[in-house]
Amino acid sequence: MVDPLLVELSRLQFALTAMYHFLFVPLTLGLSVLVAMMETVYVMTRRKIWRDMTKFWGLLFGINFALGVATGLTMEFQFGMNWAFYSHYVGDIFGAPLAIEGLMAFFLEATLVGLFFFGWTRLKPVTHMAVTWFMALGTNFSALWILIANGWMQNPVGASFNPDTMRMEVTDFFAVLFNPVAQAKFVHTVAAGYTMGAVFVLAISAWYILKNRHVELAKRSFAIASAFGLAASLSVVVLGDESGYALTEHQKMKLAAIEAMWQTEEAPASFTLFGVPDMATRSTEHAIHIPWAMGLIGTRSLDTKMPGIEDLVDRAKTRIRDGLVAYDALEAIKSDRSDQAARATFERTKADLGYALLLKQYVEDPRTANDDEIDRAAWSTVPGVLPLFSSFRIMVLLGFAMIALFAVSLFYTMREARAPRWLFRLAFLALPAPWIAVELGWLVAEFGRQPWIIEGVLPTFLATSELGVVDLLVTIAGFTLLYGGLAVIEVMLMVRAVKKGPDQVIDDPSALLPGTGTSVEGYRPFATPAE
Repeated sequence: MVDPLLVELSRLQFALTAMYHFLFVPLTLGLSVLVAMMETVYVMTRRKIWRDMTKFWGLLFGINFALGVATGLTMEFQFGMNWAFYSHYVGDIFGAPLAIEGLMAFFLEATLVGLFFFGWTRLKPVTHMAVTWFMALGTNFSALWILIANGWMQNPVGASFNPDTMRMEVTDFFAVLFNPVAQAKFVHTVAAGYTMGAVFVLAISAWYILKNRHVELAKRSFAIASAFGLAASLSVVVLGDESGYALTEHQKMKLAAIEAMWQTEEAPASFTLFGVPDMATRSTEHAIHIPWAMGLIGTRSLDTKMPGIEDLVDRAKTRIRDGLVAYDALEAIKSDRSDQAARATFERTKADLGYALLLKQYVEDPRTANDDEIDRAAWSTVPGVLPLFSSFRIMVLLGFAMIALFAVSLFYTMREARAPRWLFRLAFLALPAPWIAVELGWLVAEFGRQPWIIEGVLPTFLATSELGVVDLLVTIAGFTLLYGGLAVIEVMLMVRAVKKGPDQVIDDPSALLPGTGTSVEGYRPFATPAE
């Protein structure tokens, strides 16, 4: 039997490192594209103000990129260290996109970032602009590969369990690559990153305007962030709808938990705007419903039912019993590799093998499970309803608030009217909003998949390494201290850059270091030859 504390500590450690890493990734995505857009305007107009904008926001991008790479390294190693059985069981599928993502992040992206920073005096303006766009594209493609890997965990297509090797193996790499869940997650995540980058630029620009510093640079940055942010935030809504539709097709239990939909509703299902889900009574108190909305979002029709949690639990019981047939056949194959009857039975029922494995948290041999244990295993497929229900709604509320902020900002920008000071104050105060939203989105996606580490294939509690509780406690404490230190460095460098302003840091990034104001040996990596 697996130690539940070991499993929870392994999950906690990965959640801490993943959520910390995800503080940097979306901002990298958004700033890379904004910087490329600014440099494009500079190349087209040759106006110094746009070059200064490119360098200033590019410097902030570089600080964030460095922290993103540093925090991503530990995640790569955690799969082998904390999740050894997972790596053994699905490494043939998961390893390929993860390796490609690592190569792109640590080689392609790093090379292009280096050319961006040190190529101003060595490359022609058009060539440097191309480098900046390739840097932005490389950053996005890096995200694509990790989301392909994660999307496969949500919807394991193009792979099959091999009873001879006792592992999942690739049967169709293109199915893995073009997994609809992965593609929906990619475009949704990228749009959220663009929104974060836009809010970041908008907030800092608003602060400069309020302080009456670097006003010309801030006004242009505010304008481009308003337009780009409005397009990106509207895209998040549209692409989020696509993600919701993908859940209807591939992760019905997650969607039912997000909506606290305990019973199957007649079509078209309503959307619960507010409520207090209660797992004990299996009901949602004080619910406020919007008729038809969930049916339109989840099924894009008016005549398709959406299954509720209780019906999905009943389906899970059936799959557990079918999975027991597959488990028994697999045991027979292990005893006699030539047993063709067992192989035929296994091929017929292997899609439900993962459901039988859910019983291993209650009994050593799933075939000895009684009806009560099967019932408990079936209900274990329901993730935490209250955290998912509330996290999703806060995320959506923040998303629409950011749309409103971008729309008002763009309205004043397009009218070339003097924006009220309250708008700039609001823009600055909105700075934390996209981070809260993306972290809640991560929670909905990953916590909502539980109890599966691979949806319907491998339960999370079976995927861990054989580590001790003390090992995990020590490493959690170590990562907390390390990442806490990195967070201080990140915030310090960002705040110092903003306070010093573009005039001091764009041609001398060493000014960010305490007590310094000139670069090493007088070299200025951002310097541009006189034109």
